[in-house]
Amino acid sequence: MIDPKSFDDLAKRLTEALPPGFRQFQAEMEKNLHVALQAAFSKLDLVTREEFDVQQAVLARTRAKLEALEKQVAELENKTASGKRRKSAEKSAEPGEDEH
Repeated sequence: MIDPKSFDDLAKRLTEALPPGFRQFQAEMEKNLHVALQAAFSKLDLVTREEFDVQQAVLARTRAKLEALEKQVAELENKTASGKRRKSAEKSAEPGEDEH
């Protein structure tokens, strides 16, 4: 959820922008704007900055692990492919039955 202090700051800025005649209603307006903003933001699918930062860190760690696993798979595939090439080369180097 959004930090309540940011609601208060936004509501205060909006009420301060009102003409002086409306300032007598400032406290009531701040309260109403605060409630309205809170209701509007609660309908949105928002996360706090802290939640975003945590998820970003988790994603970075996951990405790093994925890259390490991709590297391991590539190394294993190279080893397997070079082993097959060696066996194939050894078979072709062995004298066949046709040469007798």
